[in-house]
Amino acid sequence: MKKVVFILLALISFNGFGQNQHFTHEDTLRGSVTPERIWWDLLHYDLSVSVFPETKSISGSNTIQFKTLESNKIMQIDLQAPLQIDQVIYHGKNLSYKKVGAAHFIDLESAPEIGLTDSITIQYSGSPHQAIRAPWDGGFVWKKDKDGNDFIATACQGLGASVWWPCKDHMYDEPDHGIIVRANVPAELVAVSNGRLISTEKAEKKRKVYTWKVINPINNYGVNLNVGNYVNFSEVFDGEKGPLDMSYWVLEYNLDKAKEHFKQAPMMMKAFEHWFGPYPFYEDSYKLVEVPYLGMEHQSSVTYGNHYKNGYLGMDMSYSGWGKKFDYLIIHESGHEWFANNITYKDIADMWIHESFTTYSESIFVEYYYGKEAGAEYVIGSRRGIDNKAKIIGEYNVNHEGDGDMYTKGANVIHTLRQFVPDDEKWRRILRGMNETFYHQTVTTQEIEQFLADSVGMNLDSFFDQYLRQANIPTFEYKVDNGELSYHWTDCIEAFDMPLKISINGESTLIYPTKDWQKLSRTKIEKVEVDKNFYINSKQID
Repeated sequence: MKKVVFILLALISFNGFGQNQHFTHEDTLRGSVTPERIWWDLLHYDLSVSVFPETKSISGSNTIQFKTLESNKIMQIDLQAPLQIDQVIYHGKNLSYKKVGAAHFIDLESAPEIGLTDSITIQYSGSPHQAIRAPWDGGFVWKKDKDGNDFIATACQGLGASVWWPCKDHMYDEPDHGIIVRANVPAELVAVSNGRLISTEKAEKKRKVYTWKVINPINNYGVNLNVGNYVNFSEVFDGEKGPLDMSYWVLEYNLDKAKEHFKQAPMMMKAFEHWFGPYPFYEDSYKLVEVPYLGMEHQSSVTYGNHYKNGYLGMDMSYSGWGKKFDYLIIHESGHEWFANNITYKDIADMWIHESFTTYSESIFVEYYYGKEAGAEYVIGSRRGIDNKAKIIGEYNVNHEGDGDMYTKGANVIHTLRQFVPDDEKWRRILRGMNETFYHQTVTTQEIEQFLADSVGMNLDSFFDQYLRQANIPTFEYKVDNGELSYHWTDCIEAFDMPLKISINGESTLIYPTKDWQKLSRTKIEKVEVDKNFYINSKQID
């Protein structure tokens, strides 16, 4: 099992290796806020896409509504090969563009008036990149269910939404007024996307059009399209902001199984609203959608492929026993509604904000139902999967995420940070305060660090520099000699000064190590133990 879990964690680390890799001009165009992006503010997407399973191809259009912030007449729109732009229509005219990799620089011919709200339509078509191992390798997934029906889905975090539709493919700017997705599919299939289903209409050639509407801001990779032989059931959750529609879209032959297994969804909602505050997208509802891959955190359309098993594909990723008490995919991917979809990184280098807090949310779920000690055992048990070989923050402005340790290491860093907070209710207020302060916003690491420092009431500069920007974790080195405890930090940055809770002869005490040796005297020291809730190494020397 350990080998299997190691392989799975390696997959989760999909782009975490290669910290010193060479970046290209195309990486910069993909990952930075270019002059051709910054001058216009994204307001709304109206996306229409027709799906043709028999040829594994798509065609469609995206009307992009925007507001002019600065004077410029060149607009960058992204679309990845092998898809191609067929036409760009602006004010009734066909416009020209220059292509550099996935970036298309459209010449509007004259700069729109500053403050003006305008729109442009991009028509496109082709056979989109097929995902090899979704969700880690993004793109379209073309599968069949066990009855031979087409079973299709998209997943595109990291690679980018432009792998299947033309957009402003950078996380810093979300459409203020959401998106409409019109999916044209074979009549025998059902199309499920984000938000609420507002219409189903017959189309030519034995096809149907399903129209879904999101009114909240949404990040690009959070937009998804799922096509299959779906059936639906629903319930209403009595949430903090009132009635919340929760619906479930599953393959027909899994309906009975899903009705039982998905009882965990309202349990999740109850626990996470307690800890993190109200579900951030009441207006758009909450959905679980069965897909032919493991799953993903698509906003208001969480995708699920964990085969109706508890754990991660039936395995306890924490080695604690608590991981078999719940379905990892339901809890983890739904946790992203708060940390990824509500609070969203501006640059993928800061992906730890999504994954660290969401992985930590698993232990918070365990704590809510099984107690604080159980939650701690879960997150501490997960440490076996941490490599500490690379930093968990990536390189900025080149679409590069940090190491896969951002999941379990990140969760343990947050659990360590909790130890500085005097009571559980204050910690709960901090987590809820994050989601309130950064509600529907894109953020940077610096903003999150400062919020936590202010909320905890400590200078956390060296704490975050050590755990986020270094590969290794600090070592508490100590020795006992004639009733005297000598100790210091090693394997750490020069300024590292994290306080640490230890017990001496069973009596708990808080000490403040630095890199310099310090001493603590007691009449008799028989046993020194380090609080296991702190994610560090400890070493007693002679």
